[in-house]
Amino acid sequence: MRLTSDDPSARSDVLLDRRLPQPWDWVLVTGALALVFALDHQTGAVPVQHLYYLPIIFAAVRFGAGAGALAAIAAVVLYHLANPHLLTFRYGEMDLVQIVLFVAVALIAAKLARDRRRLHALATTDDLTGLHNLRSFEARLGALVRAPTPAATTALLVLDLDRLKALNDAYGHLTGADAVRTVGHLIARLMPADAVSCRYGGDEFVIALPRCTEFEARRIADDLRLAVSACAPRLAGTAFPAGTLSISIGIAWRPSGPLAPQSAASAESAGEDLFRAADAALYRSKREGRNRVTVDGDSAPAAT
Repeated sequence: MRLTSDDPSARSDVLLDRRLPQPWDWVLVTGALALVFALDHQTGAVPVQHLYYLPIIFAAVRFGAGAGALAAIAAVVLYHLANPHLLTFRYGEMDLVQIVLFVAVALIAAKLARDRRRLHALATTDDLTGLHNLRSFEARLGALVRAPTPAATTALLVLDLDRLKALNDAYGHLTGADAVRTVGHLIARLMPADAVSCRYGGDEFVIALPRCTEFEARRIADDLRLAVSACAPRLAGTAFPAGTLSISIGIAWRPSGPLAPQSAASAESAGEDLFRAADAALYRSKREGRNRVTVDGDSAPAAT
C-alpha cells in the first residue's frame, strides 16, 4: 500500500532504534569502558582517552540522561584509575576539561536522542487522534503482509464516521473534529495490543490486525461499532446523547506468508489489494444503511 511519496529521509531504520535486549546493551557499554580503560592505562594518550565518549554516548542515547551520567561517572573513575597521578586530585587544566566533557557529552547526547525520538513520534503520529499516520501505517502494513508464518493471517478494517458532514453543518467543524478524535480514542482503547491503527483521511481510519481470523476480525469490528454507538460524547464543549455517532466498517483479510517475488514492491501490491477489498466492503456497509460491518465476500452485511 503506497499513498505517500517514497522519501528515504522519512524512514526510521536507524541503528540506535534497533533495540537489543537491555542486558546486552549494558554488557556492550561495560565492555567498551573496560577496553578503553585498558588502553588508557597502557598508553595514557589523550586520543585514547577520548574513546571514553563512545560508551557514554551509547548509554545516553539508548537509556537516557541518567544512564549517560552513570556511564560518565564510570568513565571518570576509570580515568583516575588509569592515570594514578590523578588520585591525588592534583588536576591539570586538560584533566579538568576531560572530566567536564565526560558529563557534558552524556547530557548533550541524551538530549539529542530525546529530541530525535520526539521528532520521530511527531513524524509518525496523527495529531488529532494519537494513532499512526499514513506513512507509519504503510511501513507496518508492508511488514505484516511479508510475515513469514504461513498459518497467520492479516485482517484489515477500513471505517469512517457516518454523516459527519451533517454534524459539521449543524454544529460546526470543531464538533466534527472532536467526533473524529472520540472515535480515534475508542480505537486506541479497544483494539488489541498488536493492532496497527491509522487515520488516513478526514474521518477515515484503517486498522491492521495481525494473526487475526475472519471471525475474530468481525467480532473486533462489531465491538468497536457498538462502542461508538453507545458512547455519549462531549464535542466542542457540548454533551451529546448516546447514538450521536456511528461508524461503518469494511473488512478484508488474507493469509500472511512469503510473497513472490519477496520484495517491497510485492508487499506494496498485496497491501493495496487488501485495502481495496476492505474499502469496497466499507462502501457496501454505507449503501446498505450505515452503522454496520461488512466482510469482503459476504452476501449480506451484519445488521445494525
